[in-house]
Amino acid sequence: MIPAQASLLDVNVLIALGVRQRNFHFRASSWVRSGRFSSLFTCAITELGFVRIVAQTPPYGLNVIQAKTLLDSIKNWPSLPMRLLHDDQSVSNLPAWVKVAGQATDGHLLQLASAHGAILATFDARIPGAFLIP
Repeated sequence: MIPAQASLLDVNVLIALGVRQRNFHFRASSWVRSGRFSSLFTCAITELGFVRIVAQTPPYGLNVIQAKTLLDSIKNWPSLPMRLLHDDQSVSNLPAWVKVAGQATDGHLLQLASAHGAILATFDARIPGAFLIP
């Protein structure tokens, strides 16, 4: 069995945890309940992405303030405390596989997680080296 490791949550995982209508909500919830991680992190990019997407997606019906409040409540679940991972990585640390603009944030998050001894937990199978939540 692979030992539990610290995990930086990708934007899609944060959204799935907070929005029941999200198609990955069950997968995210099941993984969190499994406890197969030593600690969970967010970062400025993932938090901003959460607020932006949740506040601009009509079916969710939230504004920016409500999205921020939802994110704060997720981060403060007593059974699931999350910490903010400080971003100290520059663009010069992007992995070599980043070739197009759409890969830049994914590459940055992967490097940020790695630099702090964590893994990037995601539902996006296109990110080399990230942990794909089952």
